Formats: sequence, structure tokens, C-alpha cells
Amino acid sequence: MRTLVFTCIFLIIQLVCCAQSLSELQSRKLKAVEEIEFTTRLLDEALKSEKASLNRLQLLNSQINQRNNIISGINDEIRLYQNLINENTSSISRLTGEMQKIRNEYAELIRSAYRSRTATDKIIYFLSAEDFNQAYRRYIYMRQYTSYRKKQAETIDSIQSVLREQTAGLERQRQTRQDLINENRKEAQKLETEKKQQNQEVQSLQKQQQTLTQRLNQQRREEQQIENEIQKIIEEEARKSRATGETGFALTPEQKLTGANFEQNKNSLPWPVERGIVTERFGINTHPILSNVQIRNNGINISTETGARVRAVFNGEVTRVFGITGGNTAVIIRHGNYLTVYSNLREVVVKMGDKVDTKQTIGTVFTDAADGNKSILKFQIWRESQKLNPEEWIVK
Repeated sequence: MRTLVFTCIFLIIQLVCCAQSLSELQSRKLKAVEEIEFTTRLLDEALKSEKASLNRLQLLNSQINQRNNIISGINDEIRLYQNLINENTSSISRLTGEMQKIRNEYAELIRSAYRSRTATDKIIYFLSAEDFNQAYRRYIYMRQYTSYRKKQAETIDSIQSVLREQTAGLERQRQTRQDLINENRKEAQKLETEKKQQNQEVQSLQKQQQTLTQRLNQQRREEQQIENEIQKIIEEEARKSRATGETGFALTPEQKLTGANFEQNKNSLPWPVERGIVTERFGINTHPILSNVQIRNNGINISTETGARVRAVFNGEVTRVFGITGGNTAVIIRHGNYLTVYSNLREVVVKMGDKVDTKQTIGTVFTDAADGNKSILKFQIWRESQKLNPEEWIVK
């Protein structure tokens, strides 16, 4: 009976831990699947252009990364189910051994009871006692003996019930594991197809190195222009600060509160577009085509849908709205001593000095039909003159 109790407790703990791990893995897989579906939609738009584009390659790279995440997650699920199968198989073996032991004991009890099955035998057993106390003890023993037989029979029934459930559960786990293996094979086939598309895109783009170099230089000019505008803001604030004897941004009490609230919302700021995927990350990135070329990104590039609305990620004040040579429009919003930058916009609907709220529309993303229908928002976060990684601020 003790083995049954311990086994049941162990199984309950095991199932709770397994359920938590599976829930986390399935949540990650669902997110990856959603991102792949969205990326596929963007790729479908990009493929309307017959010309290979860096945007298409970046979308494919993102899709392959997410496909690898799905495969990795499924492998983790398979390992989890295999561990569960191993533990359940071991539990069934222990329970079967315990049940056989109890059955043997029970069989011996039945044989013993059969040998002394008549009422006369029981009366003789009591009357043969040396005194009343011994007779009473024999009476108590007979009651306990009968109760023990009953409990042994109940224990056998309980173990059989648990064994039936464990065996059925084990079969379900084996079937689920096999389903996951089949799913993994399908995902691997999709990954192989995507890698072939990726190789084709790379080969086509390698023939366009001169065009890619020109675009890279344009990107660098855009980054420099944004930095120059931010430097102007910092210099303006420095002049105000010198006048008040302070350092850094000269902030009103309201601006100090806004900045503090902005900082408290790290990791939970909304995305600057409703749907999007990061196709170029913060910092130094290796160019996907141009060998030995590195790209410095002061923020992140978010690929999104055609006509996607761009939103302020937090309450603030529009500090700059300016055109970038060859790069459409950029908006800088101030949140206390923090700045958020939104570039590659068209149809901007705010102006310098406007107060904006969280998720308020400030414009739409520009779509480049000549470059595979590319719709990319370039998003940056600064703390005065310090560049910050936006992925560490927006909600995961």
C-alpha cells in the first residue's frame, strides 16, 4: 500500500511538472507558428516582384530561424514525452511487482481462512485460550485479520485501477510522441524547401553587389542624418541646462515623471506597429550578401504589412518631424530624457510640439514597390546620447 501511495504522489508531481513544461513549449511553438504565418504573408507580397531583393532574403532568414525554433521545440517535446514514457513504464513495473506480492499474500490469507473456515473452528480457537485476556486478544486478532484481508482485496483493486489508467496513459503518450516525430519530419521538409529558396535568393543578389553597396551607403547616410538631428536636440537641451545649472536634459516636473514612467515600462512597451517581425537587430550585423561588410544599426528594422500604421510606444511630445534624403520621413518623440525615433514613414499625421499618447498613430510605413514591396519601420530608442536596444524595451 505504501508503494501505491508513493507511486501516486510521484506520478502527480511528475504530471504537474510535465504539464508546466509542455505548456511553455507549446506556447513558444504557437508564437513561432504565428510569426511564420505572418512572414509568409509578407513573402507573398515580396514575391509579386520578380526581382530578387534583400528584403525577401531577410524575410526568408527570419522564417528559417522560426522554423528552426519550431523544430527545436518539437524535439524538446519529444524528449519530454520520452522521459514521461520511461518513468511511466518504470512505475507500471513497480506497481505490477507490488500487486503480485500483495496477491501472493492475499492468496495465502485465503488458504489460511479456508483451513479454518467453519464457525466450530473459530469457537474452538477462542475456547482453547488459557484465560479471558488471551481469548480477548484472539478475538481482536480475528477482527484485524478479517479487516486486513478486506484491505488487501481493496488494495489489489486500487492497484489494478491505477495500472489500467497508467497503461492507457502510456499508450496515449507513445501515440503523441509518434505524432510529434511525424510533425518534425514535415517541418524538416519545409525547412529544406525554405533553405533552397534562400540559396536561390542569395545567388540572385550576389549579381547585384553594386546596387546593394549603393543602398548600404544610403542607409549609412540616413543613420547619420538621424544622429545629427538627435545631436541638435541634445545641444538645445544642454543650452537650457547650462542656464539652469543642471546637467543632461533640462526637464520640467512633468517631463521627469514621464521619463521615470517610461523607464519603469522596460520590457513592456507596445510595438510601434501592430504586427511585425524584426529582420535586422540592434548593433553590428554582418551583411547577408556583401562579404566582409558589417552594418551598424542604431535600432531595429521591423518588417510589416503594406500601409501599416506606426504608433507612439509611450506618452510624449513630438520633438522633430523631418525628411531624410532618399529615406522618406522620420519622427522623434521625447519621453522625458528618453527619445524614440520612427523612420521610413510616409503620410505623417503629427507635427513638432504635438502631445501624443501611447499607441497613438503618428503615420504609416513607406512601402518600396521597387524593392520587393518592402515595408520596413526603422525604430530606435535613445537615453539622451546613449543608444539603447529596442528589443530590450518592447514587449516580448
